[in-house]
Amino acid sequence: MEIDAQKFDRIARSVFAPVYPVIAGQIIARTGVIRGVCLDIGCGGGYLGAALARTTELFVHFFDPSPEMLAIANRTIAENGLHMRADTMQGEVSSIALPDASVNLVVSRGSIFFWEDLTKAFREIFRVLAPGGWAYIGGGFGSKELKESIESEMTSRNQGGDDFCVKVRQNLGTEMRARFETALETASIASCTILHSEDIGLWLIMRK
Repeated sequence: MEIDAQKFDRIARSVFAPVYPVIAGQIIARTGVIRGVCLDIGCGGGYLGAALARTTELFVHFFDPSPEMLAIANRTIAENGLHMRADTMQGEVSSIALPDASVNLVVSRGSIFFWEDLTKAFREIFRVLAPGGWAYIGGGFGSKELKESIESEMTSRNQGGDDFCVKVRQNLGTEMRARFETALETASIASCTILHSEDIGLWLIMRK
């Protein structure tokens, strides 16, 4: 999907800025992973991965299909002083250029809704996870209050307006959850929990 990287990033750095540290905290609380290697899939400008890096000792691979987004992620790395603890990788989730069992934590916020082949993506994520590794992937805003605040701000800015709210309901709804469950079953991944509520959003949590 073609996106306007600069426009996307302006919104991420402003409207969505409060979301990333909240979700990073939820990921750490749920998985307990604070050391090793993290893969941030569909990283965009790198804000979730950077939030994780700031509060852990993780080395973060910022992974995205868009060179423009990775250029912004490189800026985020520089702004956070992460040169020694991060890099960028261009690629698709269906073919991750990392060895088997090489990643301790896979995260992704928002990009899963654009993956063409969920089954292949889930198998690839499971492949790169190290034994005992976790994946925390899906979508959400960190809290019901943040979700409502962002929807209001997006509407007032006319950044999609009602279309944004409709898309959020579609992405975080029961039909999307059913798609995830079907793909997980097809991929033969049983060690997965789905978190789904208005407060937290829709997240898949894998443990290898």
